[in-house]
Amino acid sequence: MANYFSSEFTLGILGGGQLGKMLLYETRKYDIKTHVLDPSPEAPCRIACDYFEQGDFNDFETVYQFGKKVDVLTFEIEGVNVEALEKLQKEGIKVYPSPETLRNIQNKGVQKKFYKKHQIPTSPFLIFENKDRLNEAIVRKELHYPFVWKSCTGGYDGKGVSIVRDAEDIIPLSEGECMAEKLIPFKYELAVIVARNVSGEIKTYPVVEMEFHPEANQVEYVICPARIEKSVAEKARKVAEKVSNAFGHVGLLAVEMFQTKEDDILVNEVAPRPHNSGHYSIEASYTNQFEQHLRAILDLPLGNTDSKVGGIMVNLVGSEGHTGEVVYQKIEEIMSMEGVTPHIYGKKQTRPFRKMGHVTIVNKDITEARIIAEKVKKTIKVISK
Repeated sequence: MANYFSSEFTLGILGGGQLGKMLLYETRKYDIKTHVLDPSPEAPCRIACDYFEQGDFNDFETVYQFGKKVDVLTFEIEGVNVEALEKLQKEGIKVYPSPETLRNIQNKGVQKKFYKKHQIPTSPFLIFENKDRLNEAIVRKELHYPFVWKSCTGGYDGKGVSIVRDAEDIIPLSEGECMAEKLIPFKYELAVIVARNVSGEIKTYPVVEMEFHPEANQVEYVICPARIEKSVAEKARKVAEKVSNAFGHVGLLAVEMFQTKEDDILVNEVAPRPHNSGHYSIEASYTNQFEQHLRAILDLPLGNTDSKVGGIMVNLVGSEGHTGEVVYQKIEEIMSMEGVTPHIYGKKQTRPFRKMGHVTIVNKDITEARIIAEKVKKTIKVISK
């Protein structure tokens, strides 16, 4: 086995945002040497890695040259140059998750076809090469309102997703390749994080429930365990495992799902990396998602995914009407509440709905945790000076 700890072994991370920063907490714990690439000189990762390189992770040459200096390469964002990853892999650099996994996930249309091919339950969909083709399908009555529109590439944090109820809703949509999905009336939005190491050992985390902000289409609360029946939770974990086996990924796979009115589980989309829906695990789980990602990509035994305690995560996003140097208003007040831990990502500039941090609330009683989470949400404000 390779000696990862206190050695010259180097882990490369593409992307220097908050996910990378939280992954670096774990590399520090294990004394694993790290290189990080990010376009921003202010990237949150800059302070915690051994070597930071400013550069574009969509640029072939930049990614290729960066990858040649490391032993294992991973990423905290999907929008990276896959061709460079493929070349590095051919030349013997270990890339986890693999470029092949990433190719099946980066484009949401490709991802949906993948589910259909592998008989993974998902909502009915149509793919269009551009907005004109989408409009033609509506005129020909092949597509009916309302439906969910998704841009095939470039969407994140609720961007690139819209509910289309009439012709006017189509006007602001982007022109590129897109997808129309059937609008599913669902009871709950759920997520399961699956960890798989290089040797194929696999573990799932408990099902979490996600409550969304009605306008920003961003997660407001992540609740673990989800307040659903045991039989539904078991079904969700089984579906997540099926998805993981189909992708054959290495690392973490966050599987977002819908629980329908009939208690069926439909897969919405996946992310092959640590994920917002797993942040609760830092305080609430035996093995948090970031440590688990490390264990998986280094082919170490996977840790226990059980929760020690109920956990709720609240996203801290920039308040509307505030752009500029960030101030966390009333942060001391929330820190005096029971079981509350804030995580500040280190982004110096705030803007409306930008993810600036999160707060975890742990409590043996999930109902009590939810009440405190609401108080946290109402108290702390992310504003500008």
